[in-house]
Amino acid sequence: MTITMLGSGAWGTALANLLSDNGHTVYLWNRSEEKAADMERNRRNPRLQGVELHPALTVTASLACVQESDMVVFATPSFAIAETARRVKALLRPETVLVSVTKGIEPKTGLRMTEILTRETGRTAVALSGPSHAEEVSRGLPTGCVSACEDVELAELVQDVFMNDVFRVYASVDVVGVELSAAMKNVIALCAGISDGLGLGDNTKALLVTRGLTELARLGLALGGRMETFSGLAGVGDMIVTCTSLHSRNRRAGILIGRGISPQQAMEQVGAVVEGYYAAQSAYDLSRRAGVEMPICREAYQVLYEGKDPNTAVLDLMHRGKKHEFEDSAWM
Repeated sequence: MTITMLGSGAWGTALANLLSDNGHTVYLWNRSEEKAADMERNRRNPRLQGVELHPALTVTASLACVQESDMVVFATPSFAIAETARRVKALLRPETVLVSVTKGIEPKTGLRMTEILTRETGRTAVALSGPSHAEEVSRGLPTGCVSACEDVELAELVQDVFMNDVFRVYASVDVVGVELSAAMKNVIALCAGISDGLGLGDNTKALLVTRGLTELARLGLALGGRMETFSGLAGVGDMIVTCTSLHSRNRRAGILIGRGISPQQAMEQVGAVVEGYYAAQSAYDLSRRAGVEMPICREAYQVLYEGKDPNTAVLDLMHRGKKHEFEDSAWM
């Protein structure tokens, strides 16, 4: 199969290498001719230290490769996915399969990444998501993800294309739950990082992660997701790894904010896209639109966008009224 990976960040590069290992013909696209030429020549990506590009992998700044591709994978930042989809729409063949490995929600519209691809191209798209740091995937460490699409045959096709001895893929039809989990966990990871930066300890982080998962399940159910998704790889699995790992950009940004650095400075110091920053606004807007109570996401929004002191946010969360733990839903 011929595959184009749109976006040559750490995640796109790790997956491009994996797909090349699986025997596919893979093109890795970077919008910068200079950066693409440098990667093609040196066989390395500065965003993925210590990893050599697969010998058969081609890095390019041309979108001509899309015209010969059986599958196009979108690995751009969430804010660039709509523009990228518009650029490639006319180049897609009728049978080309679209896949999103980007995690986020579009501000203002509240659309998930596959919904954006459908809006821009008129095609059904598959979401691939789960606890999968690029640094570990690129080293061949055992990893599991979920391939989700309402069209189960497309979900299973993507499962077949990506799966190998070290990258296990499960198929699902709950694309709503999988993509909401992917976006929401970044918000909670930012909060977990802020907690670490404040020096609040393991108890606080466990509280944040568990109640954050509760908020995810509430919103997901309200928007049509399935409960079992939130207790699976895309839900609790991705939440755990993103909230605890130093590979997590979102957690690293949160740590800096907890130490007193402004959100904008924290994003700059991390040096890469921090999706949780954008997802916090989208999650806050979605919760208000759906009438779903999400206090952690509300406080995250206020810290990131309204300048609220993180210590005050913690106090406000702890001073909320008494509740039963499982009064919100059948599970949480």
